[in-house]
Amino acid sequence: MQNDYLKMILKAPVYDIARETPLEQAPELSHRLDNAVWIKREDMQPVFSYKIRGAYNLMVSLSPAEREKGVVTASAGNHAQGVAMAAAKLQLGATIVMPKTTPEIKIVAVRRLGADIILHGNTYDEASEHAHTIAEKSGSTYIPPYDHPLVIAGQGTVGMEILRQHPGHIDAIFVPVGGGGLIAGIGVYVKALEPSIQVIGVEAEEAASMQSALAAGERVMLEHIGIFADGAAVRQVGEETFRIAKHCVDEVLTVNIDEICAAVKDIFEDTRAIAEPAGALAIAGLKQWVKRESASGLDVVAIFSGANVNFDRLRHIAELAALGEHREALIATTIEERPGSFRHFCHALGALAITEFNYRFSDPENAVVFTGIQLRHGDTEKAALLENLKEKGFKVIDISSNELAKMHVRYMVGGHAGGISNERLLRFEFPERPGALLHFLTQIGERWNISLFHYRNHGAAYGRVLMGIQVPPGDAAEFQTFLADLNMEFVEEHDNPAYELFLS
Repeated sequence: MQNDYLKMILKAPVYDIARETPLEQAPELSHRLDNAVWIKREDMQPVFSYKIRGAYNLMVSLSPAEREKGVVTASAGNHAQGVAMAAAKLQLGATIVMPKTTPEIKIVAVRRLGADIILHGNTYDEASEHAHTIAEKSGSTYIPPYDHPLVIAGQGTVGMEILRQHPGHIDAIFVPVGGGGLIAGIGVYVKALEPSIQVIGVEAEEAASMQSALAAGERVMLEHIGIFADGAAVRQVGEETFRIAKHCVDEVLTVNIDEICAAVKDIFEDTRAIAEPAGALAIAGLKQWVKRESASGLDVVAIFSGANVNFDRLRHIAELAALGEHREALIATTIEERPGSFRHFCHALGALAITEFNYRFSDPENAVVFTGIQLRHGDTEKAALLENLKEKGFKVIDISSNELAKMHVRYMVGGHAGGISNERLLRFEFPERPGALLHFLTQIGERWNISLFHYRNHGAAYGRVLMGIQVPPGDAAEFQTFLADLNMEFVEEHDNPAYELFLS
């Protein structure tokens, strides 16, 4: 296996169209982590991601007859741009099926490259199924995003460049994982030449298909995935990529959304480039691994895999970055509702910088304050702060990791509602496309009263809605059936402390 892939990687003609991207040391991260951190700048490719390598390597191998019939693929972004640019270079027709939730910036980029675009379905899986149908009917060649030997070999040229560019010994290479094409290509090349180098995959917690497959010893289909890191959100890894990963990958880490956002900021501070969430996975995993291993003095490499980020998402990423790097704490504090108590609370916080205060009168006895606090020394400082407030008689709760608080409550503090009975509180995710909010409300219909509603666009493929619905006990079974028929991701939040303190 290794020799075959080595030959394919060494002979891959990807430089007809792709660039040999630089391997740069990250001075700020290196200093902060006490390790030599190197970033492989795949964001500097013509389509701002590594995907051009694999797409071109497969497409350039097509026969004249296959080129005549053109190619088709499905993608929500980076692979689509790679196929479109390769098709333009090779002067063949390309049809790209993209989910209706695809951000406009990626649709415009693909159209500018000359490909025909079909918007179909709300998910990658729906788009992929439609693309396969088109390929079967038209005779066009389907270009898979990751699960093909030539695609894997094209991505493997990233590993080839790293070993050639790095001046000395490498201890570990951190690779983002979606379907597995990039880590399979890098892994098979690196392990053949330098087996002592650890090859470590990094996935989003909410889309950990490779970690789940390696743990089970076989490919698994995840029932649900989150798509914050949409460029690496895959329900099932590829068959060939998994076969290679079993032999060439040392471990796969998972990182949460806050850690991803913090890594986006880390990359910006060292490169002045803005990573898409999937593009920052490797840095997030590297930081987690260094902390876990108490590593110092090592040479570690992370792949900055893509920079196709929707500008509207940057606000949301920036808000979560401080939480991800443990430089901000969110706390809910109960204080007495009397003159001077607010000043007393501020005095107890001391010289700490306040990032936000949210408060609204709701009870004549007690007040609850939503506070954001800047931290200089991470979790240690936060623990000391919480203990100090408790010693001074304040009832305080850390809500820094509370999704309801971060996504909704911080924008809604306005006092408790009176006279609300049988309220069910749910967080929904629905496809973010024109008319989607109206469609969602139409599905809710008029069977139950909406007692609370908060929606905020985050520039992502999915919108997030917090909704209170009054459901009498006798309607419980009907309501559960209704929720199941919606076919949407949702979380019920009836016992969330942020809800109890600020909204119920």
